Amino acid sequence: MPRVLGEEIVLGRRTAPSRVLFGPHVTHLADPHRPRALGPDHVAHYRARAAGGAGVVVTEVASVVAEDHPYEDAPLAPLCGDGWAAVADACAPFGTLVLAGLGHAGGQGSSAYTRGPLWAPSAVPDPASGEVPAVLSSSGIAAVVAVFASSAALAVQAGCDGVEIQAGQHALLRQFLSGLTNLRDDAYGADRAMVLVEVLSAVRAAVGDRVLGLRLTVDELAPWAGITPEVARSFLQRVADLVDLVVPVRGSALTVGATRPDAHTAPGFLRAACRAVRVDGVATVLAGSVVDVEVAESALAAGDADVVEMTRAQLADADLVARARAGSAPRPCVLTNQQCRVRDVRNPRISCTVAAPEVPERVVGRSVGEVLVVGAGPAGLEAARTLARAGCAVRVVERADAVGGLLRDVAGLPGRELFARLVDWYADELAALRVPISLGVAVDPEHGVSRPGGHADVERQDDPHDLDRVVLACGGVDRPGRGTPIAAALRDGLPPGPVVVEDPVGDGAAVALAERLAAEGREVAVVAPGLLIGPGLARTGDLVDAQARLARAGVRRVTEASVTAFEGGVVSVVDVATGAASTLPGAVLVDAGPRRGVPVASRPGLVVVGDAVAPRTVAEAIREGRAAARGLLA
Repeated sequence: MPRVLGEEIVLGRRTAPSRVLFGPHVTHLADPHRPRALGPDHVAHYRARAAGGAGVVVTEVASVVAEDHPYEDAPLAPLCGDGWAAVADACAPFGTLVLAGLGHAGGQGSSAYTRGPLWAPSAVPDPASGEVPAVLSSSGIAAVVAVFASSAALAVQAGCDGVEIQAGQHALLRQFLSGLTNLRDDAYGADRAMVLVEVLSAVRAAVGDRVLGLRLTVDELAPWAGITPEVARSFLQRVADLVDLVVPVRGSALTVGATRPDAHTAPGFLRAACRAVRVDGVATVLAGSVVDVEVAESALAAGDADVVEMTRAQLADADLVARARAGSAPRPCVLTNQQCRVRDVRNPRISCTVAAPEVPERVVGRSVGEVLVVGAGPAGLEAARTLARAGCAVRVVERADAVGGLLRDVAGLPGRELFARLVDWYADELAALRVPISLGVAVDPEHGVSRPGGHADVERQDDPHDLDRVVLACGGVDRPGRGTPIAAALRDGLPPGPVVVEDPVGDGAAVALAERLAAEGREVAVVAPGLLIGPGLARTGDLVDAQARLARAGVRRVTEASVTAFEGGVVSVVDVATGAASTLPGAVLVDAGPRRGVPVASRPGLVVVGDAVAPRTVAEAIREGRAAARGLLA
């Protein structure tokens, strides 16, 4: 199969250096003093992807009117001129095309900041907020058309190669196109595409021969009244002479998680939709969890798409295109949404589960002698890689017979399979860097004893007290309790019989274990103190889908409850609201609570990271591993 991902492509009258697009996404990178403008951190964010080979960069969607304020530091087009200019200048040396994202959230916005009404085609309450928007009048529609055009003109005057108009999930234009939200009895209701045509016509006049892109919802997953691929293609045919490229997406306010699902959904899920809506003369962009170079190139080679959007993949590795051209594997995206889904009230800055972009990866340090890394989980692997890339001598010892730590066990759970790719990638990276890894070696950090196991290949005993530099990434320890720790359940399996999983944390691990056990035909119940199982999944967009999966799998969900005893195949629980007691059959009780850190006396040259500090997510472990390496090299 030809490798076409790194090839140039002509879009309108511009040429992109590759067929990979870095799509618009919420970043929360704004300068606090200018929260609705694009600042220096935005510039660095986009420049890194251009330097890594992205052919097209679409900036974070800017609202075209101040009354549209969908989240706290959402960019505002009239304030973005300088930022667009800076992004365009930063990306120009690499030939990357920069398109300014422009949109209006309509009824899916927020009135929390403006204290004014939301504006939409019809007075249909938003499913998420419940707010009923005001209805745009004909004159109001004309004003919206005008500001789209003026915003586009500002963007190209600033040096952008064009614009992308948002008619996707969070968009006023989609709301006009959809029978779910456009219930008007005027001309804009009789012809739901009229506003889209007017906006694109005005924008085309404003940008001239610059690139005009359209992000278009082609499937709202509501065939009774919503947009379907057939309907979307008719819309696209009407504007084909106005636009240069289209990015088909799916979902609506009813299906928020559908636009950017996690690994429970197969990557490249919009490939058939791309084929269905293709129109001659318009470049089609395949979006939808495209994180594998092989999937991207397969779609391009087959003619299903002309460009691939690999936004999350480029968050995981900004050099994705450059690595693909060189024939090396990029750092893999694991599709968890844990750090890159940042459209929430906490305003977290954009990050990545596997990449820790807030801690620079490249470092040049002084010689510090040999560093011993104890533990080959994510924290230890990242520390070793960072040290080795800086030219430092480093060795890794691991008590298990394989690298990866808990990641290898977690990779056996539904929706977590991609973690196995991350472990393999680390192993390949350390092998290429010639980092020796000794397996089957347990190092007691407190007493300094090295105990070679059956797979030991070390030539000497390692006493951490005798070494100047040690990164302790040995993982945590199970907390004492009445049940089997979830780590042990993943690693060693469980005896037969019904299983009760106690989930006091709700981070999603119990959900995944219950799904796997149910798929094996086990009788499973999950006990949780809240109203829902796995409430932490709300941050990744998987909360609602997780409840549905558990229900379909036959998993019993015991909510607002706590386990009080486990004896003789019976698990006793109490309702935390009423105090009522009940029992569940359980040959096994699994404790999905957090592990504990490892108490270690502090000393110079010893850095403790990952679960050895406290229960950590993968993102936190990798961040700490890299930061520890940089600290030793500083």
